[in-house]
Amino acid sequence: MKLKTILMAGVMSVAGSIVAADCAFENTVEVRSLSAGFEAWKAVTDAMAECGNVEANLDQDFREKQPEAFAANPSLYHIGGVANSTMIPLLTSGSIRPLDDLVAKYGQNLTPNQKITVDGKIMAIAMMVNNQHLMYREDILNDLGIAVPGTYDEVLAAAEKIKAAGVVDYPLGGTFKTGWNLGEEFINMYLGEGGSFIDGNNMPTINNEKGIKSLETLKALTAYMDPEYLVSDSTYVQQQFQQGKIAMANLWASRGGAMDDEAESQVVGKVKMAAAPMGSAAPASSIWWDGIVIATNITDEEAEAAFRVAMEGMDEEVVKANNDAAVWLIKGYEPGPLAAGAAATAQKGAKPYPASGPMGIMHTSLGNGISDYLTGAKDAATALADIEAAYKTAAKESGLID
Repeated sequence: MKLKTILMAGVMSVAGSIVAADCAFENTVEVRSLSAGFEAWKAVTDAMAECGNVEANLDQDFREKQPEAFAANPSLYHIGGVANSTMIPLLTSGSIRPLDDLVAKYGQNLTPNQKITVDGKIMAIAMMVNNQHLMYREDILNDLGIAVPGTYDEVLAAAEKIKAAGVVDYPLGGTFKTGWNLGEEFINMYLGEGGSFIDGNNMPTINNEKGIKSLETLKALTAYMDPEYLVSDSTYVQQQFQQGKIAMANLWASRGGAMDDEAESQVVGKVKMAAAPMGSAAPASSIWWDGIVIATNITDEEAEAAFRVAMEGMDEEVVKANNDAAVWLIKGYEPGPLAAGAAATAQKGAKPYPASGPMGIMHTSLGNGISDYLTGAKDAATALADIEAAYKTAAKESGLID
């Protein structure tokens, strides 16, 4: 299976106020969606709702809920919001349908980069790209005479100065929540070191010097974080920034605009963006796309209504009304003022997230196993060996290795 890869060639911008647009048709068929809940999805689903009979479920645990919900017959949802990796379980189970016929009928305004193909069939429609980049309190760095960090050694040095100054509760934030988030942090760091996760025979390849260095860097960062970092996800870090509790974090670009939301942020105008810190080979980040899929286990009438509604939520009018909610792949997008950091991350060579069935198992194994090293229960080599063993067990159960 070969996924079409979207590389970000331009610049990136992040969230602003959400504005809905009128729908071009009246939808009479019940449509339900399940997606993440960040600002871009709010914009898209608000616009979908303008068509009528749309129930949008915005849930940060969507990735855990989608496989079972879409495997039900009939499916519990018509539209799924997915990304590189979260589409894989749905593809593997056959619970999402090819979209070629619907694209031919209703997708005239789609750009080529929006059409995500698998084995020659359009299986998803991308709406945006996303990556992690360095967000920092410009005022704090300026006051302390600290240059914007470009490597993790520089991040750690800056964190030590910020800690000594006592100007925030914690110098750093990080999405280190045990599970998917912590696995993603290692993946970013390991990609930055130039590591590969799985060989051509689906065997794991992380227990090496690059893997150990990645773990050691992650642990060094935790010394400057809230001690409850193992429950810290994207929303947690976003709120730490907004409440003035942290000075730096390598956070998703889709969260950046929330820093300037006057309704909930105490640091409007103070948080700036830079490239993700460099590893030995590339920025410690990964490039993602987000978009929609349509369930298999629904009627063709429901699928058509769901696709039409989705296209209304992802049209040029919506983008123009919500330009700064994402780095849209949709016509009409104009890069905004917070674009520099994510653009620099891509331009410096950040790698796409290596989505695949085996990588889904690896991500889970990493997310479940890294905390034992961070808490001191295991040394780095033992933690990596145990993660590889857990991967092998799951891969054998899935028929990926003998």
